[in-house]
Amino acid sequence: QEHPGDVFDSVRERLRSGRKLRLMQADALAYALIDAVVDRYFIVLEQLGDRIEVLEDELIERPTSVTLNRIHHFKREMLMLRKSVWPLCEVLGRLSRDDSPLITTDTRLFLRDVFDHSVHIMDTIDTVRELLANMLDIYLSSLSNRMNEVMKMLTLIATVFMPLTFIAGIYGMNFVHMPELHWPWAYPTVLGLMLFVALGLVVFFRRRRWM
Repeated sequence: QEHPGDVFDSVRERLRSGRKLRLMQADALAYALIDAVVDRYFIVLEQLGDRIEVLEDELIERPTSVTLNRIHHFKREMLMLRKSVWPLCEVLGRLSRDDSPLITTDTRLFLRDVFDHSVHIMDTIDTVRELLANMLDIYLSSLSNRMNEVMKMLTLIATVFMPLTFIAGIYGMNFVHMPELHWPWAYPTVLGLMLFVALGLVVFFRRRRWM
């Protein structure tokens, strides 16, 4: 139940406002009570649907860990809702087919109509559950894509710094005979070479659309 109040308030109101329902037999009163319960499920489903639509927009625009928690929350709610509707659907199916003299022909027709509504509710619940499962797959896919993008960027950065580390490693060795170490422009030349290599790799990656 999504808001305070009794699901049978509408039935009580009909009993207070007129004599027609009070003159009905027990089967008609049972129908009125069951119909009130089924109608409330439609209201609950509509409210849940509105909240899930908001969650869909959040999933597309800015998915976070909170989004994942809300998806799991709605999946649990829909499972609980299905468990509560399924027995009612079974009972309505039996009542609508029952030949008991306690149920009049008119009431049986009404019960079949309510049974059809309960089946529609079950179908809607299953559809929403499939939607939530798809939303979960979309979230996990987007999370995987973000992780792949991060790994891709880290790989590109490591690739850029790999030749720079190689050059720095060569000139970091303490060999006695390294003539270029005594050149006047050796230091800026090596820095320029490293910058050229780094920029060259960045340009190459951009042309290949890797960055």
